[in-house]
Amino acid sequence: MLGRLGLGLAGVLATLVGMAAGHLVASLLIPASSPVLAVGSAVIDATPTPMKEWAIRNFGSNDKVILIGSVMVVVLLVSSLAGFLARRRLAYGAGFLVLLVAVAATAALTRPTAGLEDAVPSLVAAIAGVLALGVLIRAGQGLPVLPRRSPAPKPAVSPEVARGLRAPDEPAPQPAGASRRGVLIAGGVLAVLAGAMGGVGRFINSYRSRPEDIALPTPSSPAPPLPTGLESKIKGITPLRIANADFYRVDTRLDTPVLSAGDWTLTIDGDVRNQLELTFDDLLGMELIERDITMTCVSNSVGGPYVGAARWLGVRLTDLLDMAGVGDQADQILSTDFDGMKISTPLDLATDGRDAMIAIGMNGTALPREHGFPARMIVPGLYGFISGTKWVTKLTLTTYAAETAYWTDRKWATDAPIKISTRIDLPRALQMLQPGKQTVGGVAWAQQRGGIEKVQVRIDGGAWEDATMGPDVNSDYWRQWYYEWDATSGQHSVSARAISGNGEEQSAVQMLPFPEGSSGIQNILVNVS
Repeated sequence: MLGRLGLGLAGVLATLVGMAAGHLVASLLIPASSPVLAVGSAVIDATPTPMKEWAIRNFGSNDKVILIGSVMVVVLLVSSLAGFLARRRLAYGAGFLVLLVAVAATAALTRPTAGLEDAVPSLVAAIAGVLALGVLIRAGQGLPVLPRRSPAPKPAVSPEVARGLRAPDEPAPQPAGASRRGVLIAGGVLAVLAGAMGGVGRFINSYRSRPEDIALPTPSSPAPPLPTGLESKIKGITPLRIANADFYRVDTRLDTPVLSAGDWTLTIDGDVRNQLELTFDDLLGMELIERDITMTCVSNSVGGPYVGAARWLGVRLTDLLDMAGVGDQADQILSTDFDGMKISTPLDLATDGRDAMIAIGMNGTALPREHGFPARMIVPGLYGFISGTKWVTKLTLTTYAAETAYWTDRKWATDAPIKISTRIDLPRALQMLQPGKQTVGGVAWAQQRGGIEKVQVRIDGGAWEDATMGPDVNSDYWRQWYYEWDATSGQHSVSARAISGNGEEQSAVQMLPFPEGSSGIQNILVNVS
């Protein structure tokens, strides 16, 4: 039998084989049903809001990687018990592994749109894990289970036994070296198998996630040419337009959903006169608008990275609602993604004349999968958690009294306009600078408040000084700015605030993101010597 360490490793390795097999099968069927991802998604849904905000604040875009890694570590630590149970009887260890996999299957089957096929990866994981555990335990037959204690005095034996003959009920001795080699060989083969299955699963997911070849029509209402940004002359300032690959991503998904434009449909129902079901080709044939819009996540802290500006192409939301004919009872648009997640948008804000749209293009190409392909909602001036539904498949006109959404169930605000804010891109906090001319610069945004009129900078708590402004694209787009500062030796504080086109100043009141977005003035310290 295996020793203590070997028993624990047997349980861990068997679980890894099961995970890899389940992940491989999920990549062929439904990626979100992978056992680890299913459990991770359930953990996200069950995590209290303050803990989620702490994770985003401290780990940023790596929060999902850390979550998946944490789930795996916990599962593997617990799975080591399977080896110890299998020491007594293989069925005990196998049953424990099946119990662990049952947790993953339950998590996969409780997703809003789950079907029986979502349990298949977990079933495969259970079978593969049990088989691997059986191989390892059987390969370890003949090795000592525990460190040997001091041998007890040997009883008197018969002359036959003394001459090396074996008593009838004495088991035949097994060569420990051969058994140890068997364990190492079996463990090595299973480790390679687990790695291969996991790698193939990742390759398949990557292959399925490749962009579809979509030819986007020329918009009926194009955006004007984007002016040259300050990044052409100020190194380190955020570009005027963020490339798709660099655009921030904050959502509850642990995978990248794989949807086909050919199979996708958008349903508009609820309090409407005409229920609609539109295909992707239907949207391509409609009047399209192109707009430069800045989006902001409600989890963005003051000076944080979860804000980005891009050029979006889509169908006006009001055109779609007019086709459906909205009734007189609805006060919210309940948008649902392909996996059943629901986000609520105030109907009056989505239809007050702003360029709200169902977007199908981003920066001149079809939406990237991680940003909502085939289609997503965009509502300028509202935080994404009440306006930016990715992978949207349904718009239901209803009331807040009748139905609630994912974030409102978690006590976030129902009406959350984006607050005026600015971010200092350079210099970096605690950066060491040389005395003399230094540039302070960044971006500021004030959607639906007349855009940004000016940004002011303050050094060491002194007077607010006007910064030089970059190009003004439109009121829904951010503006770059910079300020030339004659730096002297010592430690200095640098602050910046924005003022909107309506004359509203950025609030100095410090607020955390929950429940309606952060506020306050960013202040950094730098050293000059």
